Amino acid sequence: MKWFAAIALFCALLTAGSPAFSLDAAAPPDSSLYAGLLERFVRQGLVDYQGLSQDEAILDAYLEVLSRIEPESLTPNHELAYWINAYNAWTLKLILTAYPNISSIKDLGSFLRSPWKMQFVKVGERTLTLDTIEHDIIRPKFADPRIHFAINCAALSCPPLWPEPFDGDRLNEQLDAAVVTFINDPEKTYLQNNRLFVTRIFKWFAKDFDGGPKNFVLRYAKGELAANLNANQNNIHIIYQGYDWSLNDWNRFFSN
Repeated sequence: MKWFAAIALFCALLTAGSPAFSLDAAAPPDSSLYAGLLERFVRQGLVDYQGLSQDEAILDAYLEVLSRIEPESLTPNHELAYWINAYNAWTLKLILTAYPNISSIKDLGSFLRSPWKMQFVKVGERTLTLDTIEHDIIRPKFADPRIHFAINCAALSCPPLWPEPFDGDRLNEQLDAAVVTFINDPEKTYLQNNRLFVTRIFKWFAKDFDGGPKNFVLRYAKGELAANLNANQNNIHIIYQGYDWSLNDWNRFFSN
């Protein structure tokens, strides 16, 4: 019942035109509703879309909160956190528009328009695409390669959806943690002899990773991976792995 009460409170504030939801607000959005959804429905790096679909109204309430914030009025760290959360939350909403009749986010596009070019993200008076957020705002404005491990494309090969909202006050810590988690997952990054197998993200966004994938991985590698890389770093060949676009749906792997 507390979730319904929370939604009712947010709706009442929105209807009343509370200053807390003004488009000119300089304070970052309250992400408590989103935090609750992530806590309940992100499991082992996957998303319980079936459970999330039962609480879609909570997601909608959070998206409404986001839509009433002017992100450019925020401090840089809070603005970047805003855009990452917006990208991820709106991606969840996009998946729910077709779930459970979907096996990949790519099913939602068409021959002429990918799902990342669909205009459905509401930010104030603007209607944006996911590509606009990633390629026209986040990448050029913030120039931080760690964002590639924070935004989630709802695919199995994508870095997993981070299980808490990104927060401007802790953003560097969270981004580092997201990178470390992915880089040190032996299914995502591993060394065989002198071949370093890495995500294709490094190939697609090569210009974002100054120094190349080897140096980036070295910066965040831990334990045996770090030791082996340091011992062989002058003789490393990069291998880009295939990308599995299957939906990151927890229910398809663990339900019943």
